[in-house]
This record gives sequence, C-alpha cells and structure tokens, in this order.
Amino acid sequence: MVQDLPPTGGYEPVQYKRNLPARGFRPGYYLFGVFAIMTYGWYKYIKGVRELNELGREKMWSRIYLTPLLQAEEDRDQVRRHWADQDREQELLGKKTKVYHSDRYVSA
Repeated sequence: MVQDLPPTGGYEPVQYKRNLPARGFRPGYYLFGVFAIMTYGWYKYIKGVRELNELGREKMWSRIYLTPLLQAEEDRDQVRRHWADQDREQELLGKKTKVYHSDRYVSA
C-alpha cells in the first residue's frame, strides 16, 4: 500500500495572520488634532476671561462715576419729601411746628 506523502516542494505556507488594513490615521495625527483643539479652546477661554475682566472693570468705573449723580438725585428726593411733609403738617395743624428747640417742655 502506497502512503500519502506531501507533494514535491512541500505544501504552500498556511496563512495564520489576519491581513486587516489599518483603520484610521496614525496616532501622531490624532495627537496633533487633540493638541490643536485644546490650544484653540484655551485661546477662547483666556480671551473670554479677559473680556469678563474688562466688563467688570467697566461696571466698576461706571458705578464710581454714577454714584455722585445718584446721591444728588436721592438728596433732591429727600428734600422734596421733607417739604411735602412740612406742608402736610402745616395743613393739618395750621402752623409750622418745631421739633427741636421748642419752648414746650416734654418729659421723657
């Protein structure tokens, strides 16, 4: 009986490795992309912080400049209310009364 033998020259090599194409870009491209995106993000963040600081500075100076005007307006309003109270008091009592330095003695 004749035994089965390998063909002359041997069998073809067995392909045991998978021949898959590389998916995506090389890692260096991904690192560059992440670096570029982070750099742009930090740029926008720092620009935004500077803008907020400038707006805060502008708000502070506007308050500093408006304080005397608002104080004067409040003073005028208080004077107007004081005169209105005096007129109402004179209308009710018929005469102007002094609260302090009056001749009337009031015990506590």
